[in-house]
Amino acid sequence: MHFRKIKKSQNEIFISDPIDSDKDGNQITFADIFRDPVNIEDVAEMRINLQNLYNYINDGLEQRERQIICMRYGLVRLGGGEIKVEKAMTQQDVAKHLGISRSYISRIEKKALEKLKDRFAEL
Repeated sequence: MHFRKIKKSQNEIFISDPIDSDKDGNQITFADIFRDPVNIEDVAEMRINLQNLYNYINDGLEQRERQIICMRYGLVRLGGGEIKVEKAMTQQDVAKHLGISRSYISRIEKKALEKLKDRFAEL
């Protein structure tokens, strides 16, 4: 009975079984070959930070600051809470679009970025 059970599982392999070794003599497993290069924790943290940033932009900035930051960095909010980054505009393009000077855009942007930096520092 024991030998039949062993024979059935004889062709099974496990993801942690060594299959070869690299040039330094370290064992390589299937897990090494099929490992996803994307770190899920980093992706989750990035999404949380991006969501916080968008919330800070909406809650902590005035209308004009919000408009300039979104245009300068190409931030667009989609349905379902997703944030999409489109083509960012230069200060000159934003100034032309809003009909104000580039230096005024620069001052507003700097002030808005300081506000956002302070909000992230509170975390």
